[in-house]
Amino acid sequence: MRYQICIPLFAFALAGHASASAPAGSTAVVGVLETTDLHTNVLGYDYFKLAAEPSLGLDRTATLIAQARKEFPNNLLFDNGDTIQGTALADYQALAKPLPCGERLAIYKVMNQLGFDGGGIGNHEFNYGLAYLSQVTGNRFDVAGVDKRKPRCAGPAFPQVLANIYSIKSKKPLFEPYRIIEKKITATGPDGRSVNATIKVGIIGFTPPTILSWDKRWLDGKVYTVGIRETATRLVPEMRAKGADVVVAISHGGLDNSPYSPTMENGNWYLAQVPGIDAMLIGHSHQVFPNAASTSPQFNLPGVDKAKGLVNGVPTVMANMWGKHLGVIGLHLRHDGKRWVVDKSQTTVEARGAQQADKSFVAPDPGIAALIAQEHEATIAYVKTPVGETDFRMTSYFADVGDVSAIAVVNQAQTEYVSKFVKAGMPQFAKLPVLSMASPFKGGNAGINDYTDVAAGKLALNNAADLYLYPNSLYAVKVNGAQLKAWLEQSAGRFNTIDPVRTTPQELVNTGFPSYNFDAPTSKDISYEIDVTQAPGQRIGHLRYLGEEVGATDEFLVATNNYRASGGGNFPGLDGSKTVVASPDTNRDVLIAYIKQAKTLTRATHGQARSWRFARVATAGPVVFHSAPGKLDLAREAGLNNVSVLNEDDGSGKGFSLYRVDLSQ
Repeated sequence: MRYQICIPLFAFALAGHASASAPAGSTAVVGVLETTDLHTNVLGYDYFKLAAEPSLGLDRTATLIAQARKEFPNNLLFDNGDTIQGTALADYQALAKPLPCGERLAIYKVMNQLGFDGGGIGNHEFNYGLAYLSQVTGNRFDVAGVDKRKPRCAGPAFPQVLANIYSIKSKKPLFEPYRIIEKKITATGPDGRSVNATIKVGIIGFTPPTILSWDKRWLDGKVYTVGIRETATRLVPEMRAKGADVVVAISHGGLDNSPYSPTMENGNWYLAQVPGIDAMLIGHSHQVFPNAASTSPQFNLPGVDKAKGLVNGVPTVMANMWGKHLGVIGLHLRHDGKRWVVDKSQTTVEARGAQQADKSFVAPDPGIAALIAQEHEATIAYVKTPVGETDFRMTSYFADVGDVSAIAVVNQAQTEYVSKFVKAGMPQFAKLPVLSMASPFKGGNAGINDYTDVAAGKLALNNAADLYLYPNSLYAVKVNGAQLKAWLEQSAGRFNTIDPVRTTPQELVNTGFPSYNFDAPTSKDISYEIDVTQAPGQRIGHLRYLGEEVGATDEFLVATNNYRASGGGNFPGLDGSKTVVASPDTNRDVLIAYIKQAKTLTRATHGQARSWRFARVATAGPVVFHSAPGKLDLAREAGLNNVSVLNEDDGSGKGFSLYRVDLSQ
């Protein structure tokens, strides 16, 4: 197999020379560069706030790429996936004004210009359905709902590989499972002189098998998954037999050493144990690896060297998200007379940030903004479409301690939709109470600007997208009281266990538990307490509906999204079997319709109904959490009088303030 792309300045011409053209004892260093979880953040721009955002964007990663290429003249650039979804630009091209067959996605146009050598496929690539994914990647999937007779559409100019997702119809991989790329490099001969040579680099791709649950509405009955360990064990020797000198696994997932399963979400700890893999590019978790200071459980497993970037001895990198970092593996190679062999003892691994030591950010590549100027301006016009207005500010800065201003209206919209849906066509459920669960999608994981923040005043589509970040579909599940309590118990995993007698500060929030899994109702009809002094699974108390204790056999309909209803987040009992409403409408469209109908949102009606509170307990020392600075007035407006500022600067160097919550109030 051979792949060729002519990109001036960046790429090396591919040649057909055999790797044996380099004399035995020759050495070379090849930079393997990774982007991951770009989520269509092409530019350093926040379409929710309609303002520049220098902390993110592929336009700044491009500068890191150019710098790395100067350092590593021999290089390959790969993307790990979760590329085509995540911003208003992505939604505009997929939903608002669907991309014509002959045009390329804005993100792919930029990646082509940057000279990417290959890419993987993430779970979010499937969010818009198989027909769309087939089109924009330039494929013709052999699955139901995709017409293979239509012409192949424009896609990226680089190969995309995915080995563990198969078509039910054809029993063949949906994408090309692997590709062997020939790269012309400059090596150093045993005599110290430069020598031109060719290296064959095999890339193989994987994505989380859990896509079958998360995007069931698109994938059910059309594709199936196979385990990544089994697949790699079968295909890596095949790649070697076809001449691959180096094998790079592009696997969209993190690390997990729980007992292996072919369906596990983050199987790369096991993938690293497959013989023949020389390097791993991972992602999905939106974190930085290597990182000697990381407290993430996945980077503190046996066999994981979080300082050197090794997973069971395999050089591994994860380059954060949204273009904030570039993964750089410096592969040291030696030719043994037959092929190139990786010298792992000399190989280096690092994740280079776009933010510099003085807290400034590297300059963006101006050519990228020019390349997609038309798409960018069209997206801005699209998100300015008016939908209503609000008399209060809706934010998630204090969602972890009870501010519901950013999620209450979501729950109200979902509740109303399901109630009308059931009344219109599902009389068997007409007598069941309808509840709704929503979560604060943006909880500061990506920095002090990573919070929902919708100002009082006019509301537009960008504000609705800020309130509901993902293109999920509205689903409803039927659960009993015991299952409802288990759902809330799982959500309460957002908090650490607090020791009341400890005098030193204790962190309230479990940073390993994503904010988007902190589901909560916001209704005056239901109430409960979360006792954070108790162990996980034993925290929910005084669960009442209309003032009466919820019984284990009481039944409810709960509005949620397809991700949660189908098993996303591993909530007990939510595996798709309890779904009774699989709406054709997205949660965001339901929210927009609700706001249009309401016309004006008020805090009293749409931003105040709080179902939960912390169980009161006096603690000997402070219970603390981190949020953006200067926001205490917002806590007061939300009625959170038990929150105070402990330190304006929390000392992390990331700009957060340290807040205190008094659990006795």
